[in-house]
Amino acid sequence: MKTSIDCLPCFLKQTIIALRQLGRDESVHQKVFRDVLAIMQDADMSKPPAYTTTLIHRKIRDAVERDPFEKIKKEYNAIALSLYPGLRDRVKAAPDPLWAASRLAIAGNIIDFGIFTSIDINGSIDQSLRDEIAVDDYAFFREDLGTNDDILYLLDNAGEIVFDRLLIEELRKAGKHVTAVVKGSAVLNDVTYDDAVQVGLDAVCEVIDNGSDAIGTILPWTSPVFRERFEKTELIISKGQGNFETLFATGKRTYFLFQSKCDVVSRELGLPACSMLFKKS
Repeated sequence: MKTSIDCLPCFLKQTIIALRQLGRDESVHQKVFRDVLAIMQDADMSKPPAYTTTLIHRKIRDAVERDPFEKIKKEYNAIALSLYPGLRDRVKAAPDPLWAASRLAIAGNIIDFGIFTSIDINGSIDQSLRDEIAVDDYAFFREDLGTNDDILYLLDNAGEIVFDRLLIEELRKAGKHVTAVVKGSAVLNDVTYDDAVQVGLDAVCEVIDNGSDAIGTILPWTSPVFRERFEKTELIISKGQGNFETLFATGKRTYFLFQSKCDVVSRELGLPACSMLFKKS
């Protein structure tokens, strides 16, 4: 994907959302905003929006000397964990538990504080489960599972990681080796190793980091160790819009599970906004 002029207001909105997490004085906010505007002036519009948003969030963290989303990430991990037993029962009772867990993983992608300032998890998940999947390549996914035992699972957001755990557990039951990938350091409300530990994912599967603080997965900015793992793995599950923006053209056998929460991505896909996708690359 290329950056659209429609992305520019979103860059500013993300900046405001991040700064409001801190409750700092307006003088700090104004300085950060000027720095962000300078980054936007130099934005490479030929690249996915994730390149610019990564630079913006680096600037914000450097300016305030902390992770603006640390507190809210822990809160939403805890909220999602409180729902886990009921969600687990729902998966177990389903005619196809793997499909049910996949639906829940896509539904969980609504937890995104780069776009929303507050989220009704219960209401949003129920709505997501009622809606149809706009692009449904689940049948192809089942076929590919039959010939691939090693899966790289690229995580997205805190809170959402609990829904990913449900799908990873089903894949493990099917005899698959799953490696969950977190960010190398904090960025927005994306998952880091601390989040994986908080929700118990490290007890379910192998967890590694990609050595990067980028939005999505910008391969040149990841560690050599992760890139080698990425190239060797035949089947990849990719969560979230950021990963879709940055990885769709890689040519790897990748399944993108996400909700198209912005107009730019939805337009690129030719779908209504907030469509849900289980899309093969």
